[in-house]
Amino acid sequence: MANFARGKYAQAISDRSGQAFPYSEMVREWNGSLVHQSEYESKQPQLNPRPHRADAQGLQNARPARTEPATPRLLNSNAFTSTASSTTVSVFEEKHGRTTGDTVRFRNVAQGNAINDANNTSGFSITVTDTNNYTFTSTDTADASGKFGGSLASAGPVTISS
Repeated sequence: MANFARGKYAQAISDRSGQAFPYSEMVREWNGSLVHQSEYESKQPQLNPRPHRADAQGLQNARPARTEPATPRLLNSNAFTSTASSTTVSVFEEKHGRTTGDTVRFRNVAQGNAINDANNTSGFSITVTDTNNYTFTSTDTADASGKFGGSLASAGPVTISS
């Protein structure tokens, strides 16, 4: 192995200022320059950025979107209207979104005006009159005109998926 002099009396020229300084006081910068201790500058942090991982794109336990099953909708209180000596019953269901020919089953209808088959499990084929009303034909004939149905009546599909 080679022996180098300690540079006790030697001087070196700074790469930054061009001045002569004692050789033993010189240091090497990150970029390879030989400079005096008073001129030393550490490496800028922006030159060594921390690694940055990309944002995650997928979910670990992802589930596909599903179509919600049809469910009954609670009707307003006394949503059914009958006319005396008629089998046609009018139903008020706000923004029902139904079309003529749909089959609707009513549940928990309080009987009134002698219309006793409103809770028929096979449902009724409806005729839409406007965005909030539709009618169905009952097998019973109403003996009085008026509203009925109670506050727990609901309208929905004939079968409900669980």
